[in-house]
Amino acid sequence: MSWDKACVHVLTHALHYGFGAFEGIRCYSLADGGSAVFRLDEHLRRLCDSVKILRMTSPASQEELRAAVMATLVKNKLREAYVRPLICIGYGAMGLYAVDNPVTVVVAAFPWGAYLGEEGLAKGIRAKVSSFVRNHPNSMMARGKICGHYVNNILAKTEAVRMGYQEAIMLDTEGYVSEASGENIFVVRDGTVLTPPPTGILCGITRDSVLRIARDLSYEVVERRISRDELYIADEVFITGTAAEVTPVREIDDRVVGAGKPGPMTARIQEHYFAAVHGKDPRYESWLARVPKK
Repeated sequence: MSWDKACVHVLTHALHYGFGAFEGIRCYSLADGGSAVFRLDEHLRRLCDSVKILRMTSPASQEELRAAVMATLVKNKLREAYVRPLICIGYGAMGLYAVDNPVTVVVAAFPWGAYLGEEGLAKGIRAKVSSFVRNHPNSMMARGKICGHYVNNILAKTEAVRMGYQEAIMLDTEGYVSEASGENIFVVRDGTVLTPPPTGILCGITRDSVLRIARDLSYEVVERRISRDELYIADEVFITGTAAEVTPVREIDDRVVGAGKPGPMTARIQEHYFAAVHGKDPRYESWLARVPKK
């Protein structure tokens, strides 16, 4: 379907109730002139897991979704793109129990630069601890990348931006650091890389990639609870996500993080991450799903 003809009915169930799942995936140009989708299979597996959590039945298998992603990139001649697959409850009955509604599957792709800006990638961003608490995992299933969950994230992000910051950091229901509004978070203290444990957070594909890269760089990596005040005394802080990639944080709640610029460990992890996604590091070749040449 052409871009300008894509449409849904105004009574599409997911539009009203947020009952659907999606993924954010990036396709990168490679050093050899080709293109590859970064960790496509892992993203699609998480999408299928999200659908299962919602007890939806997708009309497309993981293999069919993979083929659709590749076909969309080839058809649109996109060497670099942000890919957005969406599986949601479509038009039919209204109300909270619409089990017989058709399930809609969409794959879209479009150019999208640095989510928090090129300057943010290079110099770091300012962040604020949000007044909005991250959803409890027994309230909203944290393992799923589910459409309606993101109202929580949007409220946090909007609050932060309106107060002059670029991103929000959310605490969990017990007051410990959870994640940013659209990213996972890492703290560096005394040469150790810290990140919240995989409970109550969306376990990011980029987060998993950074854990591997950090360990390959011989950094000590610890997954544990992080208190809010540990953010203020950290040597370095950075956030990770498909859209944000690896973005340094230079200030939190008007407190300068470290030297107020990307720290050496953050910079090195970021460098190796971008080498991986652009096919410049053979250790991570298995992360690249190469786009067929038409």
